[in-house]
Amino acid sequence: MTQKKPHHHGDLQEALVAAGISLLEKGGISALSLRKCAAISGVSHAAPAHHFGGLDGLIAAIVAKGFTSFTDYMVRERDKAGADPNMRLKGILKGYLAFADQNAALFTLMFGTRIDIEVDEDLATIAAKSYQVLAETCAPFIPQNDPTPRATEILVWSLVHGYASLRQYGQVTPNGPIEDVVFEDILKRLPILNGALGPQSK
Repeated sequence: MTQKKPHHHGDLQEALVAAGISLLEKGGISALSLRKCAAISGVSHAAPAHHFGGLDGLIAAIVAKGFTSFTDYMVRERDKAGADPNMRLKGILKGYLAFADQNAALFTLMFGTRIDIEVDEDLATIAAKSYQVLAETCAPFIPQNDPTPRATEILVWSLVHGYASLRQYGQVTPNGPIEDVVFEDILKRLPILNGALGPQSK
């Protein structure tokens, strides 16, 4: 009989989180359990509770992992876009949609989670990094004396998140009620990407 290779402390946490994400993608939030994650990872059912304190702790770790990957998606596409502010903004939006499409259940958990990220400081810090990518990429389009600079950030965020959600619900797919509109068509109507505001001189 082949013995299972023992996990190191950090490896086991990663293995349990990976197991949780696998369960999540296959069966949604209701499929998540500490016992199932332990079985997939080849450890005792007490191990996840030892590392995460309970199911909420495991979910928080899964959400943190999701936000790290989410940020990576946006940064990768932004950096590929070069130096032009318009193209960099389009890049993070492309990364946003790619993550949502490729990690549907995780995306839903991240933005509809019952974990309070303001209480979990580590998770709050990780989640804030993804917003910082948005804020930094929107910054060239915000007038210097704008009294509500975050309004531009929320405009862009609402647009891309709304579209990602509609696509998940099947409303803007080839089989949905809206068949002939892709995200690029919407971006053409966004003033900050089409010269109505343009990158602002600071």
